[in-house]
Parts: sequence; structure tokens; C-alpha cells
Amino acid sequence: MESKNISLIYTLLLLFIFSLIIIFSLIAINLRSLTLWADYQNSCIREESINKTIPWAVRKCNGRSKVYQVK
Repeated sequence: MESKNISLIYTLLLLFIFSLIIIFSLIAINLRSLTLWADYQNSCIREESINKTIPWAVRKCNGRSKVYQVK
């Protein structure tokens, strides 16, 4: 009887650990696109802020500056 309890505990523990690995893998895969966007933002701001201020470069890279809206 005690052997079955120990086996059940190990089975549940293994299932829990496997589930955590799957969940964290899915989170890491979903954050990949955010990583690409952040890398683009960093390089864009670095290039645009050479002769201008950083807030101006951030607005330009985000596309929120009225100067860069296509009319």
C-alpha cells in the first residue's frame, strides 16, 4: 500500500515538473517577437539619436511624431 502512495507521489511530481517545463517553454516562444521588436527599437533609437535628442528619436521610432505621419 505504501509503495503505491510513493509511486503516485512521484508520478504527480513528475507530471507537475513536466507541465512547468511546457508552460515556461510556451512563454519563452511567445516572448520571441517582443525580443525582436525591442532589438529593433534599440537600434533605431541609437541611430536616430546621434544628432537629435533621445525623446525625439523615440517618437520617430514609435511612429508617434506628427512630423512622420503620411498625409
